[in-house]
Amino acid sequence: MAGTVPQRAMVLAAGRGERLRPLTDRVPKPLLAAGSRPLVGHVLARLAEAGFREVVVNAGWQAARLMAALGDGGAFGVRIRWSREPPGAYETAGGIVAALPLLGEGPFVVANADVWSGYPFARLRRPLRGLAHLVLVDNPPHHPGGDFGLLGDGRVHPTQGRRLTYTGIAVLHPALLAGCGCGRQPLAPLLRHAAAHGLVTGERWEGAWLDVGTPARLAELRARLGAAA
Repeated sequence: MAGTVPQRAMVLAAGRGERLRPLTDRVPKPLLAAGSRPLVGHVLARLAEAGFREVVVNAGWQAARLMAALGDGGAFGVRIRWSREPPGAYETAGGIVAALPLLGEGPFVVANADVWSGYPFARLRRPLRGLAHLVLVDNPPHHPGGDFGLLGDGRVHPTQGRRLTYTGIAVLHPALLAGCGCGRQPLAPLLRHAAAHGLVTGERWEGAWLDVGTPARLAELRARLGAAA
């Protein structure tokens, strides 16, 4: 598992965006505008800046519109390979499992399409120690309880250590998903199980980060980037 540097990335873009309705009734959440780009465009551009060229994007809700807008990814400096799935069918882990044939046998970066941040993805171009590496932030007001604990030695634990929130940015090894069949499955239980066995590392990111999951937070990001709502 250790010793291999991630070469590919996956952007999770298949969600319905329920909390952003009615904005997402006709426009897939990743295509909502923020500044000069759609949300997913910011993620793709940052991956390209870090040297990631091969990117898998999953598409579910409004898949045809998402695929038409992003095309082959050339406008963002990447080459997109598409993983189609039924709208709302797979959840996070299920969507990743469906895309594994496109991601290869080594570790890969995963990033949520609806997360905006200044995180430098180049930091993730290093050997993975264990089954996963998570980027974590201080708990935001809307998620005060956090998701995981970060220990002093860089390991992530389900309950021990400094409580932090998962950013939606990580490196995963395909072995984390061993035994998972196709269909609906969340990622968090798999990460908690691996973390309990000392197989997940993490880092605390202190820079800009925003989970664009509600109309209020989308408006906040648009104001920050100087765009009209």
